[in-house]
Amino acid sequence: MTQKAFQDYYTEDFSHCYGCGSLNEHGLQIKSYWDGDESVAKFTPNEHHIAIPGYVYGGLIASLVDCHCVGTAAAATYKAEGRSMDTKPALRFVTASLKIDYLAPTPLGVELEIRGKVVEVKGKKVVVEAKVIADNKTCATGNVVAVQMPDSMKLK
Repeated sequence: MTQKAFQDYYTEDFSHCYGCGSLNEHGLQIKSYWDGDESVAKFTPNEHHIAIPGYVYGGLIASLVDCHCVGTAAAATYKAEGRSMDTKPALRFVTASLKIDYLAPTPLGVELEIRGKVVEVKGKKVVVEAKVIADNKTCATGNVVAVQMPDSMKLK
């Protein structure tokens, strides 16, 4: 994709996350983008993301949903405020609630598509629903309540 990912707007102090931090060399480094009214991220698990032979570890699915939805929450809030993601003050979100439903075993070694749909943007809270798709089959769904990062978590 030629557009900039939501996570590409994160400043260095917000780029260490295991799921989406570009500065975490051991992390997943997912990238999320708008695709119409939905957000999308793609990720191909490899052999160390295994649960049992041939299938993805459920914790990876939760991490993908979590980080994709939190990035989507930030992007949706900028959009609701009519601002570009590179404007100040920076909006960063953290997870207040994460719910995952595993619907089918997720195959290892195929590209996963994580799609997010914003359900609510209200004050400092954003609710995003997601689905994880492998080989055109929804393997998991998720719901994330994201809240604006409290000042106590920000680097001084």
